Amino acid sequence: MSRRKDKSRKKESPVAPLTRRDFLKGAGVAVSGTILAGHAIAAAPPETAVVGPGATPITLRINGQQHELNLEPRVTLLDALRNDLDLTGAKRVCDRGVCGTCTVLMDGKPVYACSVLAIEAQGHAITTVEGLMRDGQPHPVMTAFVDHDAQQCGFCTPGFVVACAGFLRKHPNPTQAEVEKGLGGNLCRCGTYIGVRAAALQAAKAMKQ
Repeated sequence: MSRRKDKSRKKESPVAPLTRRDFLKGAGVAVSGTILAGHAIAAAPPETAVVGPGATPITLRINGQQHELNLEPRVTLLDALRNDLDLTGAKRVCDRGVCGTCTVLMDGKPVYACSVLAIEAQGHAITTVEGLMRDGQPHPVMTAFVDHDAQQCGFCTPGFVVACAGFLRKHPNPTQAEVEKGLGGNLCRCGTYIGVRAAALQAAKAMKQ
């Protein structure tokens, strides 16, 4: 009887041998699970708090007026002008100090407002396109731009006007070649360079008067 029972047990629960294919399948699942778990751990955000300098009081002199602001040190002059002072003449385009659309005057010198920190502009006289007008009258450069149709879409025009005004202060008697070089830091998608150069030469004559 015992021999018969032993034989029946062997027939009822046969154990299949482990093949090479089965081994590779099991190994693949284990490795994939480990990799996915690793990615999940790596993707988890750190639980540390963000630490950095907070807002600090600064004073900016814009178009002859003093402005008291509380800004983080990372805020650019362009952001301070547009977001905090509502002076939107300076435009944001490249945000890399390339196109010149955000040009303002710092102590009479054209600079890219997107590349100057607001905190660095303290102690300097900043002039935006809004500050070029005097007693409600347009600057000679503005008038010349209209006369020569030096703007099309108008988006980059404020930067050109400010850059041109700053250039003519330093070069009151420019040649056309000097105008081309002096305004080389401003780009116009509409391609109104011919009108801009003619406007600069006209404005130079008008400013002498």
